[in-house]
Amino acid sequence: MIWLNFLHFYQPANVEFYNIRKALDKSYWRLLRLFEEHPNLRMTINISGCLLERLEEAGEKAFLERLQFLVKKKRIEVTGSAGYHGFLPLLPEKEVVHQIKANEKILKRVFGKNFKPSGFFLPEMAYSPAVAKIVKRLGYQWLILDEIAFSGGSNQRPDNKCPYVDEASGLRVIFRERDKSNAYPPDKLFSLLKEKRVEKNQVVITATDAELYGLRHEDPTGEMEKIVQVEELKMMTISAWLKKISIKKPVKIKVWASSWESSPAEIKAGQPYILWQNKKNKIQTNLWKLAELALSLGEQYKKDKNYYWYRWHLDRGLASCVFWWASAHDFSKVFGPYAWSPDYIERGLGDLVRSVRSLNNPKTKKQKLAAENYYLKISKLVWESHWKKYWRKII
Repeated sequence: MIWLNFLHFYQPANVEFYNIRKALDKSYWRLLRLFEEHPNLRMTINISGCLLERLEEAGEKAFLERLQFLVKKKRIEVTGSAGYHGFLPLLPEKEVVHQIKANEKILKRVFGKNFKPSGFFLPEMAYSPAVAKIVKRLGYQWLILDEIAFSGGSNQRPDNKCPYVDEASGLRVIFRERDKSNAYPPDKLFSLLKEKRVEKNQVVITATDAELYGLRHEDPTGEMEKIVQVEELKMMTISAWLKKISIKKPVKIKVWASSWESSPAEIKAGQPYILWQNKKNKIQTNLWKLAELALSLGEQYKKDKNYYWYRWHLDRGLASCVFWWASAHDFSKVFGPYAWSPDYIERGLGDLVRSVRSLNNPKTKKQKLAAENYYLKISKLVWESHWKKYWRKII
């Protein structure tokens, strides 16, 4: 069996460092030690630029140096992504390019000036043809997406051994298996092996947050450490696998607009991103209005003396998790939380309004007042919703 296990390392740029410390202690160091103890282990990861920045700022030199060594030795493959985890399909093209280039700048600083990944991870695996074309234009070669992007919600499943190509962008595409990824992958693999349901040369593709391995799922019996020692199991990077199957004729396919949380019903209804932009969710709709207001000022006031701080706050306020935490969706069945946190929403809200506040030009007065109105309205909605509906659900 071949196992392609993709890991997404991410913490919001504006989160308190103790949250990053918990992820480091419970998940990131565990995974790094796993690679060090098993020289033949191979995986592809995304480690968001904003997380690398926070680790640099906190002086986590030991972790970064050991990660750099594993990347240099090609035991870990790192993909490109959006530096501050923006939800790319809902952002204007210039912002998409900014986020990707910001990430590239950080990766070059950490992994070397000539570092250029071939693969790309879309935050939340949120695919749209327009974003895929930008990714291709910026020099990337492949994407990893959820299997629903292949099927559009039908019963069709991708062939893991087939070299698919996105007809819209020309990018090669590989699809994660949702059922195995939404569980604890080592448990799923052991189940296949024990029940002898493994076909010869079977390929399993999983993709999860790296925090699953310790922070969200404690794994007291060390199933991850056990599975990597199974002789019948071979682990590869995604680029190595794509090279292996490149001898086959590429198959062009339509890739559906989707995310790794999209349901068949949402895709059928033409609402693949509803978890982040639900028109019935007043908090989300007003957050997006504030985000659009803040974004509209960028080009006009690029020479403003406080533009750096405008950009600094905007990067953080546009993180996809700001909108995710306002969805109030229950993820407890897939090792996730109840997606409601007034603190996380307010942190993103604060950065969005501060981006507008930061601009020095007196001509921004009208936009500043509009931003303050959104800020007050959203804050009121958040806390009213919290105390009336949600606070007992997240205790």
